[in-house]
Order: sequence, then C-alpha cells, then structure tokens
Amino acid sequence: MNCMLLIYGDESGWNALPPDRIQAIMADYEAYAGTLVQAGVMRGGSELAPVHTATTVRRRDGRLDCTDGPFAETKEQLGGYFLIEVPTLDDAIAWAGKCPAVSHGFAVEIRPLMGAETHCDGEDARTAAA
Repeated sequence: MNCMLLIYGDESGWNALPPDRIQAIMADYEAYAGTLVQAGVMRGGSELAPVHTATTVRRRDGRLDCTDGPFAETKEQLGGYFLIEVPTLDDAIAWAGKCPAVSHGFAVEIRPLMGAETHCDGEDARTAAA
C-alpha cells in the first residue's frame, strides 16, 4: 500500500523553538528518513514552507478565487510528509509511530493513496468500491 504520513503540528510552537533545538529535531527527521530509505519503504517526502506562504484556489461563480493562506483555520497545520510503500496498515502505523513528530507532540495522519493499490484492509480498491 502506498500512503502518506502527514505531519500536523502547531507551527507557532515550532517557530518559538531556539535554533539549536530546531537543528536537533531536523537531525532526528534526517535520521528517520534515512531509516525509511534503508528499509526500502521511502518513496518521497518534504518539509513544507510555512503556512503563511500558502495560496488556496477555488472556483466561484465561474471564476478563480485565490486566497492567501491555508484552506481552513486550524490549531494545527500540515508541516510535511513522507510518502511510503508498505504491505499493510499495521506497517504504516509502526512507521508513523517512529516518526520524530510523534515524540514532539505532533500528529501523524496516515492517508492511503487511491488507485490500484490495496486498501488498508487488503481488499483491492476496485472490488472494495463495488
């Protein structure tokens, strides 16, 4: 199953950390990414730019409406992701549990990708929808 590990946290708390603490946490993420690569499950990933750099695009009354900022006001913002390929949801949960974000009080959402891959329960996506 291909899935994204989406990292959510309070960006203001992150920004309040001293630079040496941020460097230490980023080293944790680099080590985690290296472990994913070494295990052969890493397919991609990145830290995202701060939420104030976001632009949200909608179509309203036939024209594009662009708004500065994220889609919704929330206490936690999407800060980054890892794209992994693992056999089961249990494997994805195990990898999410090892993500440094969890140790720092952030949330990691596991989101399967749609397509011919299997769903978390092992059913083929095409037959599960029938």
